[in-house]
Amino acid sequence: MATTHGYDVHTGPATGAAPAQPVAARIVPAQIVPVQAGPAVPTQPAEQRAVNRPAERAWAITRIGLGFIFLWAFVDKTFGLGFATLTERAWLTGASPTTGFLKGTGENALGGVFGALAGQGWVDWLFMLGLLGVGTALLLGIGLRIAAVAGGLMMILMWAAELPLQNNPVLDDHLIYTAVLAGLALAGAGTTWGIGTWWATTPLVRRYPILR
Repeated sequence: MATTHGYDVHTGPATGAAPAQPVAARIVPAQIVPVQAGPAVPTQPAEQRAVNRPAERAWAITRIGLGFIFLWAFVDKTFGLGFATLTERAWLTGASPTTGFLKGTGENALGGVFGALAGQGWVDWLFMLGLLGVGTALLLGIGLRIAAVAGGLMMILMWAAELPLQNNPVLDDHLIYTAVLAGLALAGAGTTWGIGTWWATTPLVRRYPILR
């Protein structure tokens, strides 16, 4: 009688064959991998976002406009486009972009200090790089904190060079520009109509938040 592995194909298990042992199911416990949650992202109600949106756009318009003022001053003084700087007084022709302003402060309270800086090469380079850097940062919406400090310092120095003021005992446009620069940095104005949101996610800015 034919058998197959101890099993009679006609009558069942073959005589003398050991009974088949039940195979126990092996249950492997699932491994639970903890997922580390990222930092919570603050959210605002839709109504609050709707209220903030006009203010954000107003700050963005102010940022772009002020950035254009700084950048245009750099371009005009570099190439002498004939607006505030004549062609023969262009920086590219070898003229000093700071001499006219600094020499004009000779009769002011701090004229002796600022007049001595007129025509100094390092002063010209710092001033022009400041115009270029602050203007570019404002237009792009990046590095607003450093731009506010650098631009504010430039404005305060120019305010001090003109003391005493003629039209107001304390305030002039330089101090107003300084306050606006601080407001732009504090408001994070680079995220609207700028690349400030992307800039904040770069590894460099994450490591050094002062660059935001």
